[in-house]
Amino acid sequence: MKVGILGSPRGWHVQALRQALERRGIAVACLPITKLVARLADRPWVRSQEEPLDDYNALFVRAIPGGSLEQVIFRVDVLHRLENAGIRIVNPPTTIERTVDKYYTSSLLEDARLPTPRTVVTERFDEALLAFQELGGDVVVKPLFGSEGRGMVRVSDQDTAYRVFRALELGGYVYYLQEFIPHHNEDIRAFVIGDRVVAAMVRRSDSWKTNVAQGAEAEPLTLSAELEEMSLRAARVLGADYAGVDILRSEDGDFYVTEVNGIPGWAKLQKVTGVDVAELVVQYVIG
Repeated sequence: MKVGILGSPRGWHVQALRQALERRGIAVACLPITKLVARLADRPWVRSQEEPLDDYNALFVRAIPGGSLEQVIFRVDVLHRLENAGIRIVNPPTTIERTVDKYYTSSLLEDARLPTPRTVVTERFDEALLAFQELGGDVVVKPLFGSEGRGMVRVSDQDTAYRVFRALELGGYVYYLQEFIPHHNEDIRAFVIGDRVVAAMVRRSDSWKTNVAQGAEAEPLTLSAELEEMSLRAARVLGADYAGVDILRSEDGDFYVTEVNGIPGWAKLQKVTGVDVAELVVQYVIG
């Protein structure tokens, strides 16, 4: 069996997956997704650096770095080609496409009747200002593509909204505005593998951002049957083999799915719950 991991060999998650695979006697290659070469009417169809990927059994995708639109689309196109050739891609390229784009994710969740915060997405400055008022004058402005809470801004003042939206206009960005929901500065991360929630934690912060990368603390959590089913449904809607599902509880007690991560981290989750997530992911995919 040949298995590869697309990501930096120095990454914590890459190392965790590699160790779980090597414990099964499986040799693992760590390959950069930024060095793909694809061929038509010739072989190998795809290689990374000098390593042909045509005869791999499975490839774990642990990073799709930023780049130009053409570069990112090409990388995902290659994943589709490899999947069409019978190689198991984890997570599948369709899932990555759905989860990397916040609007795409949120629209699929709402179409599946999963509760999501009220959101307005537009390219127009004037429409963004109208949406700011429509959403109650207190919104979270998020980058359409982003992770770990980077680039998210809470805006609750009309003049600040004007300046923030003008700055985004100059950069040619899309406005993704989500109503701010008071939530006691905490949320829930549920980790789904296949048809199971294998672990969950509550994340608490000194600010409204509850990302671990932004300094939030965490403790293990046993989900209710309602939240477990919500997490499983969200992962299924995105077609994920494994996913980190973020759930926010409002101060009124309502639950909202705010994000589904298709290349999720689990270092903090493993630390606070003791669950060997990499082992379970590999067991699900290889087993």
